[in-house]
Order: sequence, then structure tokens, then C-alpha cells
Amino acid sequence: MRGSAPADGDRLRWLPKAELHCHIEGAAMPALAIRQAERYGIDLSDILEAENYRWHDFTSFLAGYDRVSTAFRTEEDFALLAGDHLARLSACGTLYAEIFVSPDHARAAGLDAKAYVAGLAEGMRQAEAQSGIVSRMIVVGVRHLGAEVVETAAEFAARCAHPLVTGFGLAGDERQGRPRDFARAFDIARDAGLGLTAHAGELCAHEAVAETLDALRPERLGHGVRAAESPDLVSRIVEAGIVLEVCPGSNLALGLYPDLAAHPLRALHQAGAKVTVNADDPPFFATSLANEYRLAAEQGFSEAELVGLTRTAIEAAFVDAATRRQLLDRLQLAALRLGAPAAPA
Repeated sequence: MRGSAPADGDRLRWLPKAELHCHIEGAAMPALAIRQAERYGIDLSDILEAENYRWHDFTSFLAGYDRVSTAFRTEEDFALLAGDHLARLSACGTLYAEIFVSPDHARAAGLDAKAYVAGLAEGMRQAEAQSGIVSRMIVVGVRHLGAEVVETAAEFAARCAHPLVTGFGLAGDERQGRPRDFARAFDIARDAGLGLTAHAGELCAHEAVAETLDALRPERLGHGVRAAESPDLVSRIVEAGIVLEVCPGSNLALGLYPDLAAHPLRALHQAGAKVTVNADDPPFFATSLANEYRLAAEQGFSEAELVGLTRTAIEAAFVDAATRRQLLDRLQLAALRLGAPAAPA
């Protein structure tokens, strides 16, 4: 049933959204992490700061991420984490969300990878039943743990046969290893029919993006913003239809760009690149998916273009054709209810 349009102040909050790039342990809000830490006798006080986490560079961010991850140890813990994250997303109009999941972090916390996925899947199932938000898991290999570990993650993703595991990606410290080191892992995932994405062009310059495209042949790039340093590379990305999982708030928090005006999101979009906006690790970077859409709006994206970002994300989602069609129909309906310009087909 179509209701009345929201007040202008609520329009951006309720604009239909979708997210392709968020690490599930990095989405643990401090209040939840504190409760979990107390349960297991873990002290997180040195990395907590109000409603966010304290760190000073990318290396200390990774260390903090690993610390928070140890506060989730059972299937029930991960069901709770997924449910909490997706409830927050659905509360701001999100129709679809993908989460990066790391079997290596699960094992470090003492949980079998299958149990980890089962727990997350239960939280995802409950969230969809409660709010309608659709979600999928992208298994990631952590590159700074080495090529063999990444291949093991790919093998797990390929054989786990869970219907909510639909993709494989490369995450971790981009400064470690070369893209070609992980080519076998991507071949394993590709042969299994999984969607492919890889972090590139965040900490490292545009050459790393080109190397990643050459060696791993992903359909999407996590971040990818440093491609803007090379017009030829941007043209290649546009021509190949590579989708960029852009995370402006994360990029700004890490100091990749001095301010929003310098961030290349708008320039990449105007060049014809398929861009999406994403929160990455929301409480670590003091952001949210709603805030990422707000940052895009501050860069000059119109309401129709913001809805277009959501359409791009759904079209690039690692889902089957029937689910994609349903999500696109829901997007159209949500835009109509808001009175927003329809996203272009």
C-alpha cells in the first residue's frame, strides 16, 4: 500500500538503498561488542571511543578489527551479529545487503567455518523474515595471511554449497602480496560459479588496480578509487563494466583524501563508471550506509542518481536472476512510494 511521502528531512534516510561492501565483524557496534566481550572476559576498553572504535592507521585498524572479532565465538553470536547489522540497514530503507565473511576470523575465535556460516545465515534468515531485507555472503580470503590461506578460503567457499554464499573476494592489507599470488584462489572460486570481487586501489595506487584486473579478472572491485589517477584505467573499467564498491567514509577516515571535495566518487560516476556506495566497517570509520548516501548527495548526486546507485548495486549483486528481478521491482516500488524519480532501467 502506498503511503504518504516522507517529510523532506526524512527523504534521504528512507531512500531505497543497497550495499555490496561491508565486513561483518567490522559492523559490530561497540555496545554489542562490549556485551559480547564481557561474556568472554575480553577487555576492549583501549580500542573503544564513544560509539566508535579507536585506531590511528590502517595497521592498527586491522589489529582492532581482529580484537573485536574474538568477541564472537558461537553460531548464536554470529546470528546475533548478522541480525543486528541487518536490522540497522533495514531501518534506513535498505533492500539488499552483502556481507564479507572470513572463515579465518571464525577459526581464530575457535569456530568451525561451516558453523560460522550457519550462524550468520540464521541471523540473515531472521532479518529477512522480520523486515524483508535480502542478504548474501561473500567469503573473503585475507591477503596478508598469504596465498595458501586465501586458497583455503576459496576452497571452502567453493565446496560449502550454502545458498546464501554466492561470492568470493580478496580482502586484508593491500600492501601485502601481489595480485598474481592469488590467481589460483580466484580460479577455484570462478570454477565454482561464484561471483568475484577484490579489494584494490585503496591504499595502493592505480597500478595495483590494473594488476588486479589482469591477474584476478574480478567482476567488481572493492574500493577501486585510486583508478581515478589514470584516465586510461578509468576508460578500461568503464568499457569492461567493472563495478566499483566505493566507500567514501572509509576513504576519508583513513586519510586517502583530504576532504569530500577531493574524493573521486563523483568524477568516476561522471566518467561512466558503475559506482556504488558502501560503509565498509561502519563503527570503525564513524559512518553508516545512510551516511554514505548522504556523502554522495553532498557531492552533487541528485535523488534520481542516488536511486541509480541502488539500482547499480542490485544489478551487480551476486544473486540469481529471479531474486534480482524481485529486488529491482521492490526498488521501483520504494522509489514511487517516496515520490522519488524512478531509477533508469
